[in-house]
Amino acid sequence: MNTLFPKYSKRQDGCFTIMEQKLLKQVNNLVQDNSKCTGCGICSEACPEEAISIGPVGAYRRGAIEYGSPIQVDETKCSYCGVCVVMCPFNAMSLEIDGEAKLPILEKEGFPVYDMVTEIDHEKCSQCTTCEDVCPREAIIRDVPLFEGTDIFGLKKAEAVNANTEFTCNDEKCTYCGLCGEICQAIDVVRKPFTPETGVLDGEVIWNKDFCDGCQICQSICPNEAIEVKRGKIEKKLNNSGLVEIESEECCTCRWCAISCPTEAITVNKIFEGEITFNPAKCPGGCSTCYEVCPANAIYMPTPKAPADMHNEVEAKIAVNKDFCVLCGACVNSCPSEDAIVLKRTAVHMKGKKTDLFKKIEAKLLVPRTSKVREDKDVFGKAQVKAL
Repeated sequence: MNTLFPKYSKRQDGCFTIMEQKLLKQVNNLVQDNSKCTGCGICSEACPEEAISIGPVGAYRRGAIEYGSPIQVDETKCSYCGVCVVMCPFNAMSLEIDGEAKLPILEKEGFPVYDMVTEIDHEKCSQCTTCEDVCPREAIIRDVPLFEGTDIFGLKKAEAVNANTEFTCNDEKCTYCGLCGEICQAIDVVRKPFTPETGVLDGEVIWNKDFCDGCQICQSICPNEAIEVKRGKIEKKLNNSGLVEIESEECCTCRWCAISCPTEAITVNKIFEGEITFNPAKCPGGCSTCYEVCPANAIYMPTPKAPADMHNEVEAKIAVNKDFCVLCGACVNSCPSEDAIVLKRTAVHMKGKKTDLFKKIEAKLLVPRTSKVREDKDVFGKAQVKAL
């Protein structure tokens, strides 16, 4: 029986790959969430022990293979320092020491973290659904009432719009036919007893403003034009009963929300600066691997141009919207064609003191890279990548 320490193991638990190091008085677990891992390879470049390598990113993300994961961690080389956790832009790595989330690289040695800016100006925010709909990472937390007024059972819903509605019924025109009360739960038509003494149908139209949503259907349907509904918004935004926030741990800084926000209420600054280039002449048509692995929904298949508009150009089979690209490198790591995609980072935005270790990592991250991904013949589940 082997009683020597440390002891190492690796196991799969659903979408999680768990690396374990057992010391005499401590147990370290590095947990990799493969559902969040994009295969960008930033952890591989950041690892001070060179314990992380790129796996078959495209094949794994497309579901073509069941073995392995986008990245491979050698649990025997890993020092369980937490650098990969800090540097992962997609929150796919976590570190537990004796069951508690800890990062020794931050607590003991000091290390900078990403300088992420993800802000919502709640004075400008109209609490619409745009940011939630366009976000590719489910990073928007939107807790806002669905609508104002009533549901089909007449139960009051939370008011979402702060509005002022006025209802008037002209008694001289109203015949108390009851049509408005039939189609609207906010109106009740109460008729007085009909007697031969008067020979006149009389009554009262009662309006409950708590159930009225100002739709004006009663005004439209009244056969005698006796009803008038005026609705004036007190504010152009929802009231304080809801809130929209950005979950920074899930945000990849793609800026979809900021660019799409109709009130310009969102500010998001990217953590990487640089340039990405797609070479249509070297792109293998019909592959679409980069499109499928992109975590920011920045890559798309362009609409074909008419032959008359080509002007001897090579038709682009794939393209990228650079406004949304986060320069993570997942597309480069997944592309099977040589030099079809070129990534050049020029800056990494961090806050905190840039330690000597980080400066070495930064130098690696700023090395231009190009696509040429092949499965390593010597190491099962490992891929070869190419730097310029």
